[in-house]
Amino acid sequence: MVRYAALLRGVNLGSHNRIGMADLRRIVTELGHDEVRTYLQSGNVVFGAADDADPGRLADGIRRALADQSTLDVAVMVRSGPELAKLTGGNPYASGQPDEVKLLVAFLAEPPESDRVAGLAVPGGETAEFRFADTGRDVYLHFPDGYGRSRFNLEKRLGVASTTRNWKTVRALAELTTVD
Repeated sequence: MVRYAALLRGVNLGSHNRIGMADLRRIVTELGHDEVRTYLQSGNVVFGAADDADPGRLADGIRRALADQSTLDVAVMVRSGPELAKLTGGNPYASGQPDEVKLLVAFLAEPPESDRVAGLAVPGGETAEFRFADTGRDVYLHFPDGYGRSRFNLEKRLGVASTTRNWKTVRALAELTTVD
Protein backbone atom coordinates (compact mmCIF):
# COMPACT_ATOMS: atom_id res chain seq x y z
CA MET A 1 0.00 0.00 0.00
CA VAL A 2 1.12 3.53 -0.78
CA ARG A 3 -0.14 6.58 1.07
CA TYR A 4 -1.33 9.54 -0.96
CA ALA A 5 -2.42 13.10 -0.29
CA ALA A 6 -5.27 14.60 -2.26
CA LEU A 7 -5.29 18.39 -2.35
CA LEU A 8 -8.58 20.04 -3.26
CA ARG A 9 -8.50 23.42 -4.95
CA GLY A 10 -10.43 26.32 -3.43
CA VAL A 11 -12.23 24.42 -0.67
CA ASN A 12 -13.54 26.12 2.48
CA LEU A 13 -12.36 29.59 1.50
CA GLY A 14 -14.99 32.01 2.68
CA SER A 15 -18.54 30.88 1.98
CA HIS A 16 -17.78 29.06 -1.28
CA ASN A 17 -17.07 25.37 -1.87
CA ARG A 18 -17.75 24.35 1.71
CA ILE A 19 -17.32 20.76 2.83
CA GLY A 20 -16.91 19.31 6.29
CA MET A 21 -13.84 17.21 6.85
CA ALA A 22 -15.98 14.34 8.17
CA ASP A 23 -17.87 14.35 4.85
CA LEU A 24 -14.61 14.45 2.89
CA ARG A 25 -13.26 11.49 4.89
CA ARG A 26 -16.49 9.57 4.32
CA ILE A 27 -16.45 10.17 0.57
CA VAL A 28 -12.82 9.08 0.21
CA THR A 29 -13.41 6.04 2.43
CA GLU A 30 -16.45 5.03 0.34
CA LEU A 31 -14.17 4.98 -2.70
CA GLY A 32 -12.40 2.06 -1.04
CA HIS A 33 -9.36 3.85 0.34
CA ASP A 34 -7.77 2.90 3.66
CA GLU A 35 -6.65 4.91 6.68
CA VAL A 36 -8.35 8.11 5.51
CA ARG A 37 -7.66 11.26 7.47
CA THR A 38 -7.82 14.97 6.82
CA TYR A 39 -5.36 17.70 7.64
CA LEU A 40 -6.67 21.18 8.47
CA GLN A 41 -9.95 22.45 6.98
CA SER A 42 -8.55 23.40 3.58
CA GLY A 43 -9.21 20.24 1.61
CA ASN A 44 -6.23 18.00 2.38
CA VAL A 45 -7.01 14.31 2.69
CA VAL A 46 -4.48 11.51 3.21
CA PHE A 47 -5.32 7.90 2.36
CA GLY A 48 -3.87 4.54 1.45
CA ALA A 49 -4.29 2.91 -1.96
CA ALA A 50 -2.76 0.08 -3.95
CA ASP A 51 0.91 0.31 -4.89
CA ASP A 52 0.04 0.44 -8.59
CA ALA A 53 -2.68 3.11 -8.26
CA ASP A 54 -2.55 5.88 -10.85
CA PRO A 55 -2.57 9.33 -9.15
CA GLY A 56 -4.53 10.83 -12.05
CA ARG A 57 -7.25 8.23 -11.70
CA LEU A 58 -7.31 8.67 -7.93
CA ALA A 59 -7.75 12.43 -8.36
CA ASP A 60 -10.49 11.97 -10.95
CA GLY A 61 -12.33 9.47 -8.74
CA ILE A 62 -12.29 11.84 -5.78
CA ARG A 63 -13.32 14.79 -7.96
CA ARG A 64 -16.28 12.85 -9.43
CA ALA A 65 -17.38 11.52 -6.03
CA LEU A 66 -17.28 15.04 -4.57
CA ALA A 67 -19.37 16.36 -7.46
CA ASP A 68 -21.89 13.53 -7.11
CA GLN A 69 -22.21 13.57 -3.33
CA SER A 70 -21.61 17.15 -2.30
CA THR A 71 -22.19 19.33 -5.37
CA LEU A 72 -18.54 20.45 -5.23
CA ASP A 73 -16.82 20.49 -8.59
CA VAL A 74 -13.22 21.33 -7.75
CA ALA A 75 -9.85 20.33 -9.12
CA VAL A 76 -8.10 17.60 -7.14
CA MET A 77 -4.35 16.99 -7.23
CA VAL A 78 -2.95 13.74 -5.82
CA ARG A 79 0.66 13.14 -4.80
CA SER A 80 2.16 9.99 -3.34
CA GLY A 81 4.11 9.88 -0.11
CA PRO A 82 7.40 9.33 -2.00
CA GLU A 83 6.64 12.33 -4.24
CA LEU A 84 5.95 14.54 -1.22
CA ALA A 85 9.11 13.31 0.51
CA LYS A 86 11.12 14.22 -2.58
CA LEU A 87 9.49 17.65 -2.70
CA THR A 88 10.31 18.40 0.93
CA GLY A 89 13.92 17.36 0.38
CA GLY A 90 14.36 19.47 -2.73
CA ASN A 91 13.05 22.93 -1.87
CA PRO A 92 15.76 25.38 -2.98
CA TYR A 93 14.39 28.12 -0.71
CA ALA A 94 13.85 26.18 2.54
CA SER A 95 17.26 26.65 4.12
CA GLY A 96 17.28 30.43 3.81
CA GLN A 97 13.71 31.17 4.89
CA PRO A 98 12.59 30.45 8.45
CA ASP A 99 9.06 31.82 7.84
CA GLU A 100 7.12 28.84 6.47
CA VAL A 101 4.18 30.94 5.27
CA LYS A 102 6.46 32.66 2.75
CA LEU A 103 7.43 29.30 1.26
CA LEU A 104 4.80 27.47 -0.77
CA VAL A 105 4.38 24.71 -3.27
CA ALA A 106 1.95 24.99 -6.15
CA PHE A 107 0.59 21.57 -7.12
CA LEU A 108 -0.39 21.52 -10.78
CA ALA A 109 -3.04 19.20 -12.20
CA GLU A 110 -0.69 18.34 -15.06
CA PRO A 111 2.63 19.50 -16.46
CA PRO A 112 2.15 22.76 -18.37
CA GLU A 113 3.12 23.31 -21.98
CA SER A 114 6.82 24.09 -22.36
CA ASP A 115 6.22 27.46 -24.06
CA ARG A 116 4.15 28.60 -21.09
CA VAL A 117 6.90 27.49 -18.69
CA ALA A 118 9.51 29.33 -20.75
CA GLY A 119 7.43 32.52 -20.67
CA LEU A 120 6.72 32.43 -16.95
CA ALA A 121 8.03 35.48 -15.10
CA VAL A 122 7.36 37.23 -11.82
CA PRO A 123 5.45 40.49 -12.33
CA GLY A 124 7.64 43.59 -12.29
CA GLY A 125 8.24 45.09 -8.86
CA GLU A 126 7.61 41.83 -7.01
CA THR A 127 10.25 39.89 -5.11
CA ALA A 128 8.75 36.41 -5.58
CA GLU A 129 10.93 33.54 -6.74
CA PHE A 130 9.92 30.21 -8.28
CA ARG A 131 11.49 27.01 -9.44
CA PHE A 132 9.88 23.93 -10.95
CA ALA A 133 10.43 20.67 -9.11
CA ASP A 134 11.78 17.68 -11.02
CA THR A 135 8.22 16.38 -11.39
CA GLY A 136 7.36 19.20 -13.81
CA ARG A 137 3.97 19.50 -12.11
CA ASP A 138 4.99 21.10 -8.84
CA VAL A 139 6.44 24.57 -8.34
CA TYR A 140 8.43 25.82 -5.35
CA LEU A 141 7.48 29.40 -4.50
CA HIS A 142 9.15 31.95 -2.26
CA PHE A 143 7.32 35.18 -1.44
CA PRO A 144 9.62 37.29 0.80
CA ASP A 145 7.00 40.07 0.88
CA GLY A 146 4.06 37.69 1.41
CA TYR A 147 1.79 35.72 -0.89
CA GLY A 148 -1.53 37.45 -0.29
CA ARG A 149 -1.00 40.54 -2.41
CA SER A 150 1.05 39.05 -5.21
CA ARG A 151 -0.14 39.26 -8.81
CA PHE A 152 1.86 36.14 -9.68
CA ASN A 153 -0.96 33.82 -10.76
CA LEU A 154 0.51 30.48 -11.84
CA GLU A 155 -2.80 28.95 -12.83
CA LYS A 156 -3.62 31.71 -15.29
CA ARG A 157 -0.08 32.00 -16.67
CA LEU A 158 0.48 28.25 -17.06
CA GLY A 159 -3.02 27.36 -18.23
CA VAL A 160 -3.47 24.44 -15.82
CA ALA A 161 -5.45 24.01 -12.62
CA SER A 162 -3.39 24.33 -9.47
CA THR A 163 -3.65 24.58 -5.73
CA THR A 164 -1.08 26.04 -3.37
CA ARG A 165 -0.05 24.98 0.11
CA ASN A 166 2.37 26.64 2.50
CA TRP A 167 5.57 24.88 3.50
CA LYS A 168 4.29 23.84 6.92
CA THR A 169 1.34 22.05 5.30
CA VAL A 170 3.54 20.41 2.64
CA ARG A 171 5.89 19.07 5.30
CA ALA A 172 2.95 17.83 7.40
CA LEU A 173 1.42 16.04 4.40
CA ALA A 174 4.77 14.45 3.60
CA GLU A 175 4.97 13.20 7.17
CA LEU A 176 1.38 11.89 7.12
CA THR A 177 2.01 9.97 3.89
CA THR A 178 5.19 8.31 5.12
CA VAL A 179 4.68 4.56 5.47
CA ASP A 180 6.39 3.13 8.55
